[in-house]
Amino acid sequence: MRKKTSGRRPVKSVITVRPAPLDRRRALVTFDGRTEQAAIGHSGITSRKREGDGATPRAAMKLVGGYVRRDRIALPPTSLPTIATRQGMLWCDAPDHARYNRPAKAPFAPSHEEMMRDNGLYDVCLAMDWNMTSRRRHAGSAIFFHLIRPGYEPTQGCVAISLASMRRLIPHLRRGTIVKVL
Repeated sequence: MRKKTSGRRPVKSVITVRPAPLDRRRALVTFDGRTEQAAIGHSGITSRKREGDGATPRAAMKLVGGYVRRDRIALPPTSLPTIATRQGMLWCDAPDHARYNRPAKAPFAPSHEEMMRDNGLYDVCLAMDWNMTSRRRHAGSAIFFHLIRPGYEPTQGCVAISLASMRRLIPHLRRGTIVKVL
């Protein structure tokens, strides 16, 4: 039985991501009785994730926090810790660097993801704990739950949904919510 707090809806703890029929680069995200379309890695889902393979890891990953472009988007309140994305915020994806799969700040020469992007993909970018607690070199980095490209184009290994879907989902999220990719 799930607890209710302060008259609010029960806290849900799992988001399920299943491959969509007929296209391994798309998925169906199910949460709180709703199913939404999503994009996943251009190489589909894998149990053997490697840096740069373009695949989404088959795993149960916890949400640890997120980044929000508050200069462009207003979201409903959430219990998930989020910080405002600013210029110079990066995410290291260089497997041989000490900051591998960790936030970094500009200037930063090794390979990295820019968190403040012009294309809007990371206007809402939630970090999952893939390869974070006991990092392994070349085992994949920057596995995020973020916003979708137009036309549901595939990602580099992340899970991506529409802004409308994210707005419906985010009020229910908290640190530790599981994103289970099947």
